[in-house]
Amino acid sequence: MRYIIALIFTTLLFAQDTVLPIPKNVSYDKAKAALGKVLFFDPTLSADGTVSCASCHSFAHGGADDKPVSIGVYAKKGRMNSPTVFNARYNFRQFWNGRAKNLFDQIDGPVHNPVEMGLSTQELIEKLYRNDYYKQTFIKVFGPGPITYEHYKEALVEFEKSLVTPNSKFDRFLRGEAKLSPQEMRGWRLFKLRGCITCHNGINLGGNSFQKIGSIMPFEGAPLDDRYALTKNPKDRYVFKVPTLRNIALTAPYFHDGSVATLKEAIKKMAYYNLGTILSDQEIAALEAFLHTLTGELPDAR
Repeated sequence: MRYIIALIFTTLLFAQDTVLPIPKNVSYDKAKAALGKVLFFDPTLSADGTVSCASCHSFAHGGADDKPVSIGVYAKKGRMNSPTVFNARYNFRQFWNGRAKNLFDQIDGPVHNPVEMGLSTQELIEKLYRNDYYKQTFIKVFGPGPITYEHYKEALVEFEKSLVTPNSKFDRFLRGEAKLSPQEMRGWRLFKLRGCITCHNGINLGGNSFQKIGSIMPFEGAPLDDRYALTKNPKDRYVFKVPTLRNIALTAPYFHDGSVATLKEAIKKMAYYNLGTILSDQEIAALEAFLHTLTGELPDAR
């Protein structure tokens, strides 16, 4: 018993040490990012001309979608809740089940998925060539030569790398530049003591490991595109990449299936499913107050 207590205490201390503030400045290629920004917001680069990257990753909604599942071309419904694109550069893998190893590989999914943007590589390139701005700008950014799918992806990746949200109240607290309110501080302490920090740690407070939803109490929803869909290992049922908690107050609904409407309910359910704990209303309120301190300076959509 003493060994178990010591192990839990050591784990919590280690996790706390790995919580870091988002840097105030990050490096990325500004010329490529400027082109990538136009591509990100352009709905003409989809099969029916109605869906852009921003359709499912709204800047007004914390880089995520305000619907349980996103709506793609021809009004087709997706299967999963769209995660935030903000601070995605800090995720160790991309997508809920981690099937893309980086931002560059991630782009293939939405572009080619018939339920999302629904374009083949050739169809995308043809659309780019029909636009004078793109024909001129790709040459300015990448030099003479044909527009390639790799160049398209490079530009989008550089823009996505710029989508960080620094200077949240919590970041300033970590740097010793601000104090948390008594309620926020209580939430931060509960976050550590209750064990939330064992999965939600690192610079993104998540995004750096795979964990099972329902590790203590069985999750009631469908597994959908979990790790099992890739590995076929029964142990990977209901295993997903831990979502970032950065800007979590802005990105409802929650969970991989978008089944939870409010932050309060998400806190309550995660404590039950993954910690085996029923939180009091006071504890939920304190944790919610802490999570609100994770909202940073949002990127400019203009």
